[in-house]
Amino acid sequence: MTAAASLGEPVTARQIDPPEFRYADELDFLAAADEGPRPPGWRLTPRAVVTFVAGSGGVPVEGPDGKRVIEPKFVGERSLVERCVVTLAGERALLLVGEPGTAKSMLSELLSAAICGTSALAVQGTAGTSEDQLRYGWNYALLLAQGPSADSLTPSPILTAMATGAVARVEEITRCLPEVQDALVSLLSERRISVPELAGQDGAVAYAAPGFCLIATANLRDRGVSEMSAALKRRFNFEVVPPIADFDAEVALVTRQARAAVERGGAPFTVDEAVLETLVIAFRDLRTGQSAEGWEVERPSSVMSTAEAVAVAASLGLSAAYLPGPDPLSLLPGHLLGVVRKDDPADAARLLAYWDGALRRRAESGSRMWRQLWEHRDVLGD
Repeated sequence: MTAAASLGEPVTARQIDPPEFRYADELDFLAAADEGPRPPGWRLTPRAVVTFVAGSGGVPVEGPDGKRVIEPKFVGERSLVERCVVTLAGERALLLVGEPGTAKSMLSELLSAAICGTSALAVQGTAGTSEDQLRYGWNYALLLAQGPSADSLTPSPILTAMATGAVARVEEITRCLPEVQDALVSLLSERRISVPELAGQDGAVAYAAPGFCLIATANLRDRGVSEMSAALKRRFNFEVVPPIADFDAEVALVTRQARAAVERGGAPFTVDEAVLETLVIAFRDLRTGQSAEGWEVERPSSVMSTAEAVAVAASLGLSAAYLPGPDPLSLLPGHLLGVVRKDDPADAARLLAYWDGALRRRAESGSRMWRQLWEHRDVLGD
């Protein structure tokens, strides 16, 4: 702990920068570059929001202070981003669904940062999330001292977003209990929250300011945990966020994210691109249940997502930086084993079957990288 932190002084360095800070200059540039119509309360035009999230396709965007190429932050179909933006421009709630690790949360953060300048008005859904966390709570010291008042009210992130015309986010909404989810039904229909304890006082009813909207995320793996009611589903536009389809795009994303994770620690990222390509191929084989050659692969029950691939690539990079010696490729089997055993220990046998099947056939065809991986089969056991 630094002296500044121990003294309670603000710490400006962050392990992960929210998009509103990380891309602050770019957001300011786009706000000045596009003078088209904006929905009420929006910082950028819908067109600029799409450009911020999906990139400018290599074409420079002209602004008052020059030109700038906007790189994509979300790897996926541009049409998906456009549909999301149109939904939010109509002040309709948006639900992003998909397998774990498909960047649903990242997309919701990017959209929020571009639209209202903050992605921080978020509630993390869990089995322990209460209705108060979606609506409001109380500062009990003030409540006991003054009684119910606007000062003793503690607004939820959603109530704050309503009052300021901002974007609220609910992560993993299907992890919340059904009775908690139902608190959103009237909120999204009537666009107001009543506070009975403040009856007769200012603030007894909080109305949504223009621009307020809500983005929720849900994992397909959580289907059946806490099913959304039909009434709540009707209040959302559903968009499915699929895994990255393009191999080169996935390799580029894994490389970029892993490099950033290692370099944040002040270490160089030295993992060879061929190793990263091999890593992504293995993840795609196990994720889809079929190799690029068309060979059948037994899929593990664990999620072989791009996010997990990034974590493994970062681990290889950190090992090379801090514990030099072993070839990063030799460490890959152990890391893959750690990924597949997260949900079901029996998945270790499926990974071994992949080694003895598709991977061995590649090694026998003469590919150097796959031959080296085959030589480390013993890491997986029998």
